[in-house]
Amino acid sequence: MSTTIEIEHVLVVPTERFRQVGYFQGFSSDVDRYLDGLLQDTHISYQPRPQMEADPSYKQLIPYVLFEYRDRQGASQLFQYVRGKGQGEQRLHAKRSLGVGGHISTTDTSSTTRLTYHEGMRRELEEEVRIATAYREQCVGLINDDASDVGRVHLGIVHLLQVETPDVFSNEVDLLEAGFRTVEELWEERESMESWSRICLEALFPQA
Repeated sequence: MSTTIEIEHVLVVPTERFRQVGYFQGFSSDVDRYLDGLLQDTHISYQPRPQMEADPSYKQLIPYVLFEYRDRQGASQLFQYVRGKGQGEQRLHAKRSLGVGGHISTTDTSSTTRLTYHEGMRRELEEEVRIATAYREQCVGLINDDASDVGRVHLGIVHLLQVETPDVFSNEVDLLEAGFRTVEELWEERESMESWSRICLEALFPQA
């Protein structure tokens, strides 16, 4: 008896629409401009993920969540991990990452596109990490990196969660070496990071 394999359909926006709103390479802090221009029912759709991974005419919208803890001296520490082989995107295996998140799919449903997006972000966080502390969340920017094969088909929406205590733990065995590190330490290891993490580190936590 044959078995039907269900193909994940993920939230995408035409790359042309991204260019109409305003093309950039790297990091943009103009959150309202891009979210208002991209997260509209007339522009977004759900497409088969395997096709989208190889089609740069679409951008897959990805919530990318960073965790920041400030110690008693006010110094910033960021949650980080190394992607193991079980992580979905094979092109990022063994890379150090500062961001937690993933695709918004048809399983994430709500009354509006904005609410669906946030529902998907919450689901991804619950799958990958356990947050055992109070926090404040803010959307701080977007990432576009057309210099890499992964970046050409994804657009990152960056959220910063400022946690009261460094009690964020991995829920997945493939989030290796997970924990908080100082910004200074991470700057020293930025060459081992995936491109989105380097972009976020340089834009949000520049060296003094």
